Amino acid sequence: MDRTQGQPEPVEQPATAPVPATAPAPPATASAAPAGAAAGPAVARVVTLTAGDFTLTVNPVDGSEIEPRRPGTGGSAPAKRTAADRAARDSAARPPVLPGPAAPAPPLLAREEERERLVRLLGRGRSVRLTGPAGSGRSSLLDAVAADCARMAPDGVVRLSGYGHQQPGELLHALYAAVYEASQERPERTQLLARVRDIGAIVLLDDLEMGGAALDELLRATPECAYLLAATPDTRAPSDDSHLEEVFLGGLGRAECVELLEAGTGRVLTEEETAWAGDLRFASEGLPLRFVQAAALLRQRDERNLSSAGDEDEEPGVFEERPREAAVIPLPTLAEGAAPAELLASRVSESARAALRIACALGGELPHHAHLPALVGDTHADAAVAELLGCGLLTPVGTRYRLAAGVARQLEEAGYGDTAAEEARTAARHYAWWTGHASVTPERVAAEADAVLAALAGADVVAAVLLARTAAPAFAASRHWEAWERVLRSGAEAARKAGEVAEQAYFHHELGVLALCEGRLDRARAELEASIGLKGALADKRGTVAGRRALALVTDREKAGVEVSPPLRLEPPEAAAAASAEAVTTVLPAAGPAAAGRAAARPAPARPATGSPAAAAPAVAPVVPVIGRSEAPTTLTEVFEEAFPLNPKPAPPVVPAPAPAPRTQPRRKPVLLAAAGALTVVALGTVMALAMGGSDDPQSPAGGGGPAVSSTPTPGAAVPGVPGTSGNDPATDPGTAAPEASDPGSPESALTPDPNQPPRPPSRKPVTPPPSQKPSSNGPKPPSPDPDPTPPTTEPTPPPSTPAPTPTATATPASPSATA
Repeated sequence: MDRTQGQPEPVEQPATAPVPATAPAPPATASAAPAGAAAGPAVARVVTLTAGDFTLTVNPVDGSEIEPRRPGTGGSAPAKRTAADRAARDSAARPPVLPGPAAPAPPLLAREEERERLVRLLGRGRSVRLTGPAGSGRSSLLDAVAADCARMAPDGVVRLSGYGHQQPGELLHALYAAVYEASQERPERTQLLARVRDIGAIVLLDDLEMGGAALDELLRATPECAYLLAATPDTRAPSDDSHLEEVFLGGLGRAECVELLEAGTGRVLTEEETAWAGDLRFASEGLPLRFVQAAALLRQRDERNLSSAGDEDEEPGVFEERPREAAVIPLPTLAEGAAPAELLASRVSESARAALRIACALGGELPHHAHLPALVGDTHADAAVAELLGCGLLTPVGTRYRLAAGVARQLEEAGYGDTAAEEARTAARHYAWWTGHASVTPERVAAEADAVLAALAGADVVAAVLLARTAAPAFAASRHWEAWERVLRSGAEAARKAGEVAEQAYFHHELGVLALCEGRLDRARAELEASIGLKGALADKRGTVAGRRALALVTDREKAGVEVSPPLRLEPPEAAAAASAEAVTTVLPAAGPAAAGRAAARPAPARPATGSPAAAAPAVAPVVPVIGRSEAPTTLTEVFEEAFPLNPKPAPPVVPAPAPAPRTQPRRKPVLLAAAGALTVVALGTVMALAMGGSDDPQSPAGGGGPAVSSTPTPGAAVPGVPGTSGNDPATDPGTAAPEASDPGSPESALTPDPNQPPRPPSRKPVTPPPSQKPSSNGPKPPSPDPDPTPPTTEPTPPPSTPAPTPTATATPASPSATA
């Protein structure tokens, strides 16, 4: 909702008129802020910084320019701040003084024991982790400890806020800026670690959000510092190697809760109120924040209840926002006392309620009280911060205020977050105008970083691009580079969605420059190449030249990194053999395990002298593993030797000619032997098949005048000798059936052995038979065997008187008995 709707548009003041530091420029409304932002500042805010080995010029108009640092400029460690400078900086790091009468601070009750223990441990140089729930009074205890430890460390007491920091990088930079006078320098990581190592201070780190390895890195980087870390129980625990002392904060007792209520109301509690306080302590576990809010409820109840008859007769004033109610207001219920945000917000002023809506829209972040008149539309809205702080709805965080623990959720449930989108858009346009104004210093913008980032996250794409474009140079100049990177990434995404190619090219260029300053060369190259491509599409010659200059620096850094770290290469065999006296193994052609074992038993041959033909001949470079290494590997060769050990084999003498080809003969010999064995088995089977088939042929002549005998003898009868076999041959098994045979002289029957008949051994003295004894292929074929499994009995028949047939090529040699 536009709060200036129906009112005349205020006249924008010229940008040359400076704006006081305590208030924004004219009492311009939020609707007028975008007009000023669009017009832009009258003078560009150009800042030159030293970032490691580079000189960075932050130019809000054309983009940042980076170049190598000139020799003799920068690089030396700056001087440390004096005690007076540290005191001034510490006061500047505290929340600002609010307008109006100062509200009394709540007393620190029942914390004397923890306070003394913390001071004692910090005085001994020990680091302590103070753990307590939200609202337990951790920040108040840190203030008391800081006052007691002011003169203990040489660099004094440094207060830091860990809210929103998950890595120690920005915290180390904040510590460096608090101790050293280096307003125009942001050292690189190596320089930063070397300088913070010399800092000896007591560091009070409130709202810690990191633990584990990140916290260990912070503690290792600053060994001369003693830390007091305030965290909630749900924060990640430190590692076992951190050696932190643990101190826990609990709730207050009944007497302390009553005392805190009396200090907040300024009077003695009644018996009814004392009983109500006891019940509230049980429900809230004695958290001090709940009793600060309960005291505000009692004060509001007293103001509404008429304490005298004179007040009842008086009419409400003209300038009062609401009339007084004559009815007596009872004590809040226990539920209202445990979650009092809605009830407290309903009884504050309208400006305070508008500020609560803005805080809900910004994720709990409340803008600086100087911005509230422009955001709310009320010239007296800056006093709303003190009112909300007195009610316990706000808590200090660093240099700003935010909603107390649990308040944001309670207000959103009450409907204060219904206008969050509109409030965030209004805040984004206001901050876009304010951050780009020439009178606003980068330090003031950095103090509002959380509110600016929250407004950027909730704004529309047009307002987000405008805000990121104006806030990014301010964050870069203030050396708050974590916020700078977040703004650039959000702006690049918003520009892509809005179709603003020029703004998208600017954001990519700034991201590339930031990555180059931090040493992330791959990211820098990617961002700069994207920016150059977009600027080339826009025909932006000046921007393209600036991007190519930065890209050339990336290339130079990559080459310098290669020169500093040479590529790893394998160690030459000669150097490795001269450096080690252990066994040497040379990679040979493929050989069996037996050959490798025999080679391992032989000593390594002597190397040829330098200049000999054997030494000059080219050879394959051997791998030189070391057996039984006792020292750690130092080269890539040694690593591979230990990871992949080889069998110890001596290296063969180097010869000028390559290895002869006959090494492949051992591979062929087994194949030939196997083939010869197979042919022998086939030949034997053929001989046996032909011998058996020839004996079954009734027309075949009997060799040597002997009678022909059937191959299937009668069961129980003696088997006579078979022609062509020895007398010592075993007889055929009577239970074996006769084989199926076709033409005995055909090649198929000769090559197919009988699977049911065991093979007969050949004669030891083969003799070539006469032609008359060889079977004929033209003779009649024997009849097929009877399917009856019982083998038939065949009577021997005398040989015919016909002449013997002509021998064929498939003749089988007969046994010596046939020729006798």
